[in-house]
Amino acid sequence: MVSLFQTHLKLARTAIKENRTRSFLTCLGIAIGVASIILILSLMGSISNLVKSEISEIGSDLIVVRPSSTKDSITSVIEELTASNSFQKSNLTITDVSAISAIENVSAVAPISVSVNTVASEKNTFSSVPILGTNQDFITVEPFALKYGSFFSKDNRENSVVLGYNLSLSLFNTINSTVGKTVTIMGEKFMIVGVLDEIEKSINFDNIDFDNALIMDIESLDQITGSTQIQQINVKATNTNSLTSVSENISETLTKQKLGDQNFTVLYGNAITHPASSLFSVVSGMLTLVAAISLIVGGIGVMNIMLVSVSERTHEIGIRKAVGASSRNILMQFLFEALILSVLGGFFGLILGYILAFLISIITPFAPYLSLEIILVTLLTTLLVGIIFGIYPALKAASKNPIDSLKHYR
Repeated sequence: MVSLFQTHLKLARTAIKENRTRSFLTCLGIAIGVASIILILSLMGSISNLVKSEISEIGSDLIVVRPSSTKDSITSVIEELTASNSFQKSNLTITDVSAISAIENVSAVAPISVSVNTVASEKNTFSSVPILGTNQDFITVEPFALKYGSFFSKDNRENSVVLGYNLSLSLFNTINSTVGKTVTIMGEKFMIVGVLDEIEKSINFDNIDFDNALIMDIESLDQITGSTQIQQINVKATNTNSLTSVSENISETLTKQKLGDQNFTVLYGNAITHPASSLFSVVSGMLTLVAAISLIVGGIGVMNIMLVSVSERTHEIGIRKAVGASSRNILMQFLFEALILSVLGGFFGLILGYILAFLISIITPFAPYLSLEIILVTLLTTLLVGIIFGIYPALKAASKNPIDSLKHYR
């Protein structure tokens, strides 16, 4: 068996070397498809790790309450593409925040309501600024460091705001002398009481780029916009041991609060994911489908080249059968050659995919993600492509009549 394996390997290497250009182009077709899949899997793994690491930094005592949808995922994703639908589907209220605050073993509760408005300073004006409405517990639930100043409290919350690091630079061209100045939002003036330290994480489970955001009291946001919708409620438990019981109590309390309506979801631990993860999953699925089609095209290329190889080596097949090679030996010879081409393409695709992932990581926060599962998926995929698209040429070679084959000349 080992000797036969070595023979097939030697014959495959010889055939590939004799047609280097053709073999390279065949492997390239497989490599492009595999590289596309690797890139997508790497990005998915990187985003998942980003969110998990953030939750780990915040602590394992975090619970998140979000509105849920009974509609199918595709419809929900389409609704998420428009901000208006995203705001309208929330059924969380300030009353819910108060009810959760009264639950045992809850140490802090911070609602999150996001509006997009124009913010003006004495020097600059910027439109489409994300304005986060919350309360004083927000800095406890998510302990972001303050570069200057402090977070607003119950005493000064009405006319106070906190700026993100980049927003402060954009509005005042500085961060060290921003505290105490004012900004104007929809004709109302607010005093800046603090500036967040640079976070550099635009991807997070809150779905807010805090470096470019403005934070204010949720009641103040409601007054200037006329209406607010709470998209999320972040809850901090007193300890990790009470996480399950607190989560269950929140579900029971909100169900009673909403008269039996359970159009909300309570999440904690690894279940907390980026709010746009469903959208990313759909997009990733579509991209994976495109990559799979590219891989199928590469597989067709393998089959086409192997059929050409069978046609060119008909005389060789006749000689091998004449000296005692069985149809099974011929079948394995050509199938093994297709597998070699496919696996080589997969190997180069693996390298190419991670080179692309590394290049993307330079301009994005998505670090290349490598795991044993991705490598095994790559190996299995290339093996399946080699078998599926190599079996027909191999069967065609094995079925050739030795006498007719000997009469054939190139």
